Amino acid sequence: MTTSTGIRRGAQSAARIHAFAAQLHGRRHSKARDRQAIAFHYDLPDAFYQQFLDDRQVYSCACFRDPGEDLSTAQERKLELICRKLRLRPGMRMLDIGCGWGSLLQYTAEHHGVTGVGVTLSRTQRDAAVERLERAGLADRVEVRLADYRDLGGEYDAVASVGMFEHVGPSHLGEYFAAAYRLTAPGGLFLNHGITVGDPAVEMSGKGRTFVGTYVFPDGGLVPAWRAVRELEMAGFELLDVEQLRPSYTLTLRAWLRRLEANHEAAAQITSERDYRIWRAYMAGAAHSLDAGHLGVVQVLGSKSALTPLGRSWMLAD
Repeated sequence: MTTSTGIRRGAQSAARIHAFAAQLHGRRHSKARDRQAIAFHYDLPDAFYQQFLDDRQVYSCACFRDPGEDLSTAQERKLELICRKLRLRPGMRMLDIGCGWGSLLQYTAEHHGVTGVGVTLSRTQRDAAVERLERAGLADRVEVRLADYRDLGGEYDAVASVGMFEHVGPSHLGEYFAAAYRLTAPGGLFLNHGITVGDPAVEMSGKGRTFVGTYVFPDGGLVPAWRAVRELEMAGFELLDVEQLRPSYTLTLRAWLRRLEANHEAAAQITSERDYRIWRAYMAGAAHSLDAGHLGVVQVLGSKSALTPLGRSWMLAD
């Protein structure tokens, strides 16, 4: 929940920079068009997202131990799960592709002594993440850039991509996983966390005119989990782990819905009543699709090394 000052500031910027329906230009999944698509979804006033996300502003599937657990606890468990799968240790350097509001970067620096770089195409997210990290005293250890992952150079001990996979497009997944492989140092690990289609024979290109594609996630595309595994291995990674988090994402979306509905007045004041209704319908529909098994959310873990740890105990969060 945001403060009254945050609401006023959000309301002042609520005159949207785009129409309610996405109107993108240029070649699909070109760098310029991807910036437009990301801006459409993520560049609403930051205060709007505060009406339904947890205090860390983690905008991805949490990891629930039981249905009655609170959202913040489940989100922190998800962050720790990612850190354990990546085997983070003090002094390591991590890259977060599609870093959102910087929650994972902040957590890795505070709890695992990692330095890192995050990239996003959303100016709203970048500015908020920089402010968040400065408040936490981490600006000298963590950097957030307004950049496309395809333009990055260098190598990182660990690479994470959480909730970015859906924006890439099915026909560009090979390029995406190849870039992740290039950016992962020898002996390093890469974790991809993304929404998948439940039917292994179905691929959603994002080209059709749907409610979600028109009003929420323009150009977003979804594939079955096996495509993520195939592209990971084709890029050169050794597959270490695949985990389905679908039940937890259903609970995450329901928690977001409850919070958004409880803050209906503030959310509509920050953006508009129409925005509130679009996002409420989008999250309710996503929760239903996950509950029915039409969608899933899968983490795949790959290694750029021939050394594979024994068992799975090292990657399990408490």
